[in-house]
This record gives sequence, structure tokens and C-alpha cells, in this order.
Amino acid sequence: MTSKTGLPGMKAVLVGTGMVAATHAAAIAAAGPAVTLHGVHARRPDSARAFADEVARGGGDVPRVYDGLDEIAADDAVDMVIIATPPNARAALIAPLAAAGKHILLEKPVGRSGEEAAAVVDLCAAAGVTLGVVFQHRMRDASRHAADLVASGRLGALGLAQIEVPWWREQAYYDAPGRGSYARDGGGVLISQAIHSIDLALSLTGPVRAVQATVATTRFHEMEAEDFACAGLQFANGAAGSLVASTASYPGGAEAITLQFERASLRLCAGVLAVEWRDGTRESFGATAGTGGGADPMAFTHEWHQAIIEDFAAAVAEGCDPVATGRDALASHDLIDAITRSAREGRRIDVISRKAGKA
Repeated sequence: MTSKTGLPGMKAVLVGTGMVAATHAAAIAAAGPAVTLHGVHARRPDSARAFADEVARGGGDVPRVYDGLDEIAADDAVDMVIIATPPNARAALIAPLAAAGKHILLEKPVGRSGEEAAAVVDLCAAAGVTLGVVFQHRMRDASRHAADLVASGRLGALGLAQIEVPWWREQAYYDAPGRGSYARDGGGVLISQAIHSIDLALSLTGPVRAVQATVATTRFHEMEAEDFACAGLQFANGAAGSLVASTASYPGGAEAITLQFERASLRLCAGVLAVEWRDGTRESFGATAGTGGGADPMAFTHEWHQAIIEDFAAAVAEGCDPVATGRDALASHDLIDAITRSAREGRRIDVISRKAGKA
């Protein structure tokens, strides 16, 4: 079947039926026939069957329920696999699928650490399969316009970058087994929530050279990892900056990225880009949208996931890179690793970049 984009339709399997699975199902349904939900797999077969039934009740075809990864790997009809599980078992999930030639679209993070993430990237590269990451904030209209402005050179040099993630999570969120732990998630607010804003910011600013940071677990949560992080940033291009991220900021607000250039300032917040030119001209792009920063972590549209999935399917069909590659994601992982190390050791840390070669 050929989709409305002119590309052959891709058959996808969703691995993981947790919190974000319904968003993926809605995104795939909206992307049809460019992408169809061919099957589903979960650690618990009853969860997979219940999810498949829910998809059917929503008007879609009943996806196949796979009992194991070996069945997915052996199914020649499968083009791509969307992995939406916690990050603690990523390599074990991806290895047999990549070896079978299945292209991988991965919910963030790529791994629990930069080292794990780099191993996943290398694994997919060795297998010759495309690895994309669901950094859906890049797909907002405002984000795309900001990227075009930065690439145009009209803004001049970057001098200051500020990243703010003032989110809130109830304790019940962290009561889920393993959530906010190093063993399952690899950390707290940085790797599970702020990584979206970190990725988007770095795609506009370029890499960070050094950090000095503090992290903490506030009295509002009982969890192993951090629910607050604050870091001073020195960018490779000479700009200064800061990052403040929290899931302890009741009632939760929209994340924001503010970039001060020589000729204008850009502020991305809640799906809107505000541009303040030094000559007094003001521009605005995009529309206000929920981002999941409050008590309901799923309070956002599926349309950004749809755009990521469609972009990934097109990249596979055309043999090019998706908008956010696995190797792109290493920049965020390396920064998060440096922030946590700086806080632990109480000193400035140089960011060691693993981003090299092709994704």
C-alpha cells in the first residue's frame, strides 16, 4: 500500500503498553496509511491483549499480539518497532530486533546513562538499522520556526541561553515501582522530564562545554533520584547559560527556552515562539498547547508524536536520517551525566561528548 505522502505504508509494532502507549496508538491511527499498528508486545501478555482490544474498540484494526521478541524479529511484515518501555532493559530489547533488520523508534531516554545510550546507538549502527528518538518537542510549529531562524544566521551570535522546566508530579507518580530510581530510569527529573527541553535547546544552541551544578530531592517527594536540578552552563560557542528543572514546582508550568542573540531574543514557551528583535519588531509563531507539566503527565496532544512517527517512516523509506537520531540524543545524555557528576563532586565538569560518526 502507498500512503497519502507517496511513500509505502510502514507496519509498526509497539513494544510497551504503559502510560504513553495510548498516545502512540492515536498518533499511528492519525498517520495511517503511512504507518499502521501491525502488532503490540508487552512484558505481561494480558496487558498486550487488553491494549489490542482497546485499539479495536477505538475503531482500529485489531493489532497482532506477539508473545515474544523472537516472533517480532521473525515477522517479515514488520518494518519498524516503537519501543515505549522504561530504559532499564533497552539493549536486551533492541538487540534481537536490530539483528533482524527492524528499524527502531525509541521513547526517550536512549539509556540510563550516556554509556548505555552510546552502546544502543553503536548496536543499531552495526546492524545497519535506523534509530530514531521520540523528541516530539522538536515537531511543534514554534520549535521548527525557531530552528529555521537560527539556521538562517539572521540572529547573529548566541550570548545567553536559559532552560526552565518548572513541572509538578504528585507523589503517586513516584509510587509506581521503580519510577525515579537509578536502576529503572537512570535518574529523576533530568533524564525523565527535562531531557525533552535539553534536547530542543541543544538542537538550537549547539553543545555545552562545561557545567557546574547542584541536584536535590526535595521534601515533596519520596524517591531515590533528584526532583530538582540547577546548573550553570558554558557552551562550546562561548555563550553562557543556565538550566533549572524540577518536578517539585506546584502546580506545574510550561517549560521555556530563552535564547539571547546579537539581534534578537527567542522565547519558546507552551508551544509559542516569541521573537523580540533589537530594532523593536515583535513576532509570534505557534499556538499555546498543554505540555504535561502539571499533575496530569499526559496532558498533551498526540499530534507531535504523529509528526515524529511520520518523519521516521519517511526517513526509513528514503534512506535518510530522522529529525532526531540516536546519535543526536547522546548530546543530551552527555550533558545530564556531566550535571549529575558536577553535583556529586561539587566542582565544574567538562562535558565529554560521545556524539561522533553517523547515527
